[in-house]
Amino acid sequence: MNSSFTRRQLIVGGMGLAGAGLLAACSSTGGGAATRAPVSAAPTPSLGKPSVEATLRVGVDQVDLGGVTASTWLYDGVLPGKELRAKSGDVLAIRVENALPVDTSVHWHGIRLHNAADGVPGLTQDPIAAGDSFSYTFRAPDPGTYFFHPHSGVQIDRGLYAPLIIEDPAEPGGYDAEWVLVLDDWTDGVGKSPDDILAEFKAQNGTVSTGMNHDMGGMGGMGSSPLGDVGDIRYPYYLINGRIPKSPRTLTAKPGQKARIRIINAAADTLFRVALGGHVMTVTHTDGFPVQQAETRALYLAQGERVDVLVTLGDGVFPLVASAEGKGGQGLALVRTGSGAAPSATVRPAELDADPLLLTALMPADAARLPDQQPDQVEQVTLNGQMQPYAWGMNGTVFGADTPIRTTNGARVRLQMTNMTMMAHPMHIHGHTWSLPQNGGLRKDTVLVLPMQTVTADLQADNPGKWAYHCHNIYHAEIGMMTSLQY
Repeated sequence: MNSSFTRRQLIVGGMGLAGAGLLAACSSTGGGAATRAPVSAAPTPSLGKPSVEATLRVGVDQVDLGGVTASTWLYDGVLPGKELRAKSGDVLAIRVENALPVDTSVHWHGIRLHNAADGVPGLTQDPIAAGDSFSYTFRAPDPGTYFFHPHSGVQIDRGLYAPLIIEDPAEPGGYDAEWVLVLDDWTDGVGKSPDDILAEFKAQNGTVSTGMNHDMGGMGGMGSSPLGDVGDIRYPYYLINGRIPKSPRTLTAKPGQKARIRIINAAADTLFRVALGGHVMTVTHTDGFPVQQAETRALYLAQGERVDVLVTLGDGVFPLVASAEGKGGQGLALVRTGSGAAPSATVRPAELDADPLLLTALMPADAARLPDQQPDQVEQVTLNGQMQPYAWGMNGTVFGADTPIRTTNGARVRLQMTNMTMMAHPMHIHGHTWSLPQNGGLRKDTVLVLPMQTVTADLQADNPGKWAYHCHNIYHAEIGMMTSLQY
């Protein structure tokens, strides 16, 4: 099955590499490392004896997606990678062994760890060379739903991702089952390779447009969504926990039981609309932090975002669907509490057509709020670019030609992000969580900024280092929609 193309979608075919090298000096391509000066990493603090120790092997493997076999890159030979689980405050020591033919790295997405363990080659560490190993040791201070993935080229668009669950020892629980679901868009080994997709984009590369462009046709993304343009690539498959809809995972429980479902969007280019047929979801957390509970029949989950929901389960077999917003196609898992036939792979629950919840519309639980403080520093950040010619950047330039955002330890920094494109961009900050003052201080590390929207996000500069700040559409980041926060 091949990915398809229109004027508003990526060509997944034919073009060869005809562009310059990677703009993102912090990354290596999937096909080999760029030449770079060694990184002077921040010192590793003394953290004490690890509570969790593991070895992570990164290698080339085959994976069964449910009757479709793909050759790809995996953590420990499985998809998703094996879940890591610890308690808040625990120290984790993870040895990464690179059996790939190229450099790699591991970023612990959403964890407020010390800078040397953040896993961004060119910024916080040298890449892990082929055949080499590297040990990450860090403390995980905040409970919540997180995940890990490479920060090297477009490797996340292969099979390199896995859940990282940090439990709260003080949490009362109150649920009977807990399920962790990882959403993904898939092309590797069944369609165009991610490196070839990036090469095609680079071959079309042009100058970043800095003006507000309201011409949807001129922007060239996928626009069949109330959120505007929502991605560049129509993928052959969309997965939930590594399976295509024709062969879904089945989650089992009893009628009347309460399930906690942790959902992670590990996709490279796809924003999902998520619903569980026949049920209402109660949102309890986003990006690890508790919120004032909100009921919804459907929700949006952008690349890099995570959400926790509680569901009181009915009796029967129910489709849990992650619809690829603006693209067609979907991921599927089944929830079975009783007898009944499984729904078809193309089932569309009515809940998907309810008004989906944007996670940035939530309000924080009182315990998640930062102390009130006026900003010491206000930074205007513009998100720029377009599909044709393909170019994405921040503040009118691309990473490598950018000016880092600089601050001082202890400052409250306000970022005013204005999206001057017709594409929705999930913006991710490393090493910190934002507080969104327009939502009462909602805490998030990944914020979806809609076309022509300005989002105000405060952070407390209490974790010194050089921190990546970028769009979590990996192709946008690799082309140049990235900068850094440094202090």
